[in-house]
This record gives sequence, structure tokens and C-alpha cells, in this order.
Amino acid sequence: MKKILYYFFLFPIFIFGQVKDADSIKVKADLSLTGFIQAGNVETVIFRATSNVSFKPWDKGLFETKNSYVYQEFGKEKADEDILSLNFLRFTPERKISPLVLGFISTNFRREIDLRYLFGAGATFQIFKKDKNSLKFALTCEYENTDFKKSTFNRSEYDGNNSIDALRGTLWVQGEYHLFKKKLIVKHESFFQPSLEESNNYRWRADVSLEFPVWKFLNFNINYLDTFESVVIQDQKQDDSVLTFGFTLKNYL
Repeated sequence: MKKILYYFFLFPIFIFGQVKDADSIKVKADLSLTGFIQAGNVETVIFRATSNVSFKPWDKGLFETKNSYVYQEFGKEKADEDILSLNFLRFTPERKISPLVLGFISTNFRREIDLRYLFGAGATFQIFKKDKNSLKFALTCEYENTDFKKSTFNRSEYDGNNSIDALRGTLWVQGEYHLFKKKLIVKHESFFQPSLEESNNYRWRADVSLEFPVWKFLNFNINYLDTFESVVIQDQKQDDSVLTFGFTLKNYL
């Protein structure tokens, strides 16, 4: 299963390497590499890679795959390894309201999640889009299953179950803004996912980046990621955040 997960991450990179003209084949791709290294008395390594690929399989369809890999090490001991693949198939995306289907898979070393998968459907609402500035919301409903390595949780009603499933509703928010004559690009993508059956089972994820163009295909990137889960293995913290610095390589302007 892990080989399949790595494929989800590496597949957009191979596409990125093959694309020569984004406009001619209607493919957009970018790869962001950010991290933090501290040496000396305290050795710390934080590395994050994200890749985004979108293309039109037909005239009124759009497929997007967003993949990320996070690795953290403190004192030469692995503290986290997180793989996430978000995949969307959008219909008539040029309209203000457009339907979509989605599916994602993930693993998380620190949270002791062997595998999580989710699939569902919903609609996207385009709030505004002008030039390269945009803001959109989406409402979706999904089925989710999570396999944990342990069966003792911070909420006792889930104890004894290595596998937890849930029916969720999700609010997605995504925006991109080009400011100061395009010398600064602000991007944000977040979601809030409550269970539709259990009020104490919910999560959120907020991903914010500041990009400073260096070259037409290269941006300097500052990225902040925050995640929260209400149901975790006993004695684990519910909130995680990481701040990294690096570069984004893209094949479009």
C-alpha cells in the first residue's frame, strides 16, 4: 500500500518533467520544496514537498491532484512522516457553481495512522475570479475510513477499534491573490470536516503560503501548515503546525 501512496506523490513530478508548453496541452504543474535544518547541540530536520497537477480530460472537465509529503526528525530520531493525496474531478469548472467528485488517501507516522481513505461528492462555488486572483468555496459529503496502529483513544467511546469510519461534511476554502504588482502571491487552502454522526469527531487543516517571484518559473516560498484532529491516540496532542522555507518550481506563468 505504501508503494501506491508514493506513486500518488511521484506521479505529478513525472508529469512536471514532461510538460513543455502548459497552454498547448492544457496542463499546469508545480513542485514546492521547503524545509528547515538546525545543527549543533539540537539537531532538527523538517522537510515538506508538495506537488500540484491539473489538466482537462475533456472540454468541460478538470482533474486536479494535490500531493504532499512531510518529514520531521529531532536528534536523528524520526518524529513524523505524513503523506497526503487530494484528488478532484470537476465538471464545468468555468461556471460559478460546479459539481465535483473527490477522493484522498493519507498516512501519518506521528498520529499512528496506517491508512486513511475518503471519497465523496459536492459542489464548488466561485466567489470571485479576476485575472489571477480568485476565491472559492466548496461543500462536500464523504465516507471516510481510518486504520490506526492502536485502539486506545483520547475519547473512550472509540476504544477497542483499530478502524474508525465516519460520514463527514466538509467546507473547503481556497484563494490566491497577487499583490504589490505581482511581487507577492498569497495562497491559502483550508477545510473543516465534522462528522455528521458524532459531534466530537472533527478535524481541520489550514495551509497558507507566501510566494515571492524570483524568475518566471521559480518563486521563493514561505509556508505554514496547521492541522487539528479531535480523535487521536491516547496521550497524543490534537494540534500540529510546521513553518518551512524553500522554493516553488512551476511550468506556467
